[in-house]
Amino acid sequence: MSSSNLVDRGDERLKQSVGVRGAIRAFLDRVRSGDLGPLPVIVGLVIICTVFESLNDVFLSSNNLVNVLYDSSTIGVISLGIVCILMVGEIDLSVGSVSGFASALLGVLWVNANWPVWLAVLAAIAAGAAIGFLYAQLFNRFGMPSFVSTLSGLLAVLGLQLYILGQSGSINLPYGSPMVSFGQSLFMPAILSYALVLIAGIGVFATGYRTARRRQAARLSSRSTASIAAVAIVLTVALEASVFYLNLDRGVPWMLGFFLALVLMLHYALTRTRWGRSVTAVGGNREAARRAGINVRGIYTSAFVLCSVFAAIGGVLSSARLASASQQAGTGDVNLDAIAAAVIGGTSLFGGRGSAYSALLGIIVIQAISSGLTLLDLSSSLRYMITGGVLAVAVIVDSLARRSRVSHGRA
Repeated sequence: MSSSNLVDRGDERLKQSVGVRGAIRAFLDRVRSGDLGPLPVIVGLVIICTVFESLNDVFLSSNNLVNVLYDSSTIGVISLGIVCILMVGEIDLSVGSVSGFASALLGVLWVNANWPVWLAVLAAIAAGAAIGFLYAQLFNRFGMPSFVSTLSGLLAVLGLQLYILGQSGSINLPYGSPMVSFGQSLFMPAILSYALVLIAGIGVFATGYRTARRRQAARLSSRSTASIAAVAIVLTVALEASVFYLNLDRGVPWMLGFFLALVLMLHYALTRTRWGRSVTAVGGNREAARRAGINVRGIYTSAFVLCSVFAAIGGVLSSARLASASQQAGTGDVNLDAIAAAVIGGTSLFGGRGSAYSALLGIIVIQAISSGLTLLDLSSSLRYMITGGVLAVAVIVDSLARRSRVSHGRA
């Protein structure tokens, strides 16, 4: 065997060894530099589940978890829009009102005006897009702060909702229709849910392997194939076990599947497209993004529009879940829960950092708290206080992590 082959094999073994140790070292370096990722949320969720399960053993039952995931889907979709607007360093305080208005518009057009349901849904989403576009114009052309414009919009859109509902104040959607069934009683076949999880695991491995190959081609440090496969296998087994547990009851709701599909689509858009890189750049430093040739106004417009579109979709899903459109839709804690979910999940209030998975993790935390307190028959006042405390902790962690990243970068 030639010396060159021995060197090549030695280099390969070194890469594999460095890959395994390097993955752990890279994770610790990220934590020290303030890049905590989803770790605080996962730890918090484990603590929440442990506490509530010890107080009431129904909490982690498959039946209750199905209900938690069902209820997480509607506000979770709205929270995806909050992720988009926070990524550019702005805020939308009207997502609750927009979701309620979309719900009311759906009921009026579908039930009262006898429009086809698909056309009524499209009209509700289009109305959401128009509201987001209006916010963008107020921000881009007149320099109106998003806090002020969306706060004004919260009141104006709520007024529109009350106006179109009229004196009745509520519209019952046709019970037993495909849309209401989708929101209340449709579940994936067990074999399909298992197959989708397997496909997701394969996708995680394929994505990690492709990224590693590109980094190797550029002579950069990369994870070993073994470590990538280990992560994919552990994740797949954990998700398959979760799906098995949910299938002991009713199974995986189609509404949750729809929410997860939107999460994956937004994750791809934020991480794999030029638009996503531009959103991160604008949120990180608007002036630097402008100097780099990014259409800053266009990015802001897209963020505002997407935020309102997701709010409208969430309103449509909420009306399907409740089988009604009423004056109470979108009110209460919908607005704050959507914003809190994005922040608790790890999206920065300072812009430039976030993930579609933030909405998923954050809303599960909020709904877990709500479900646990309901099972303990405690007042909603405690839920508000606990959720507010969790939100405060999330903002503190974000601020400390941001400070750590700045100091680490200077170092």
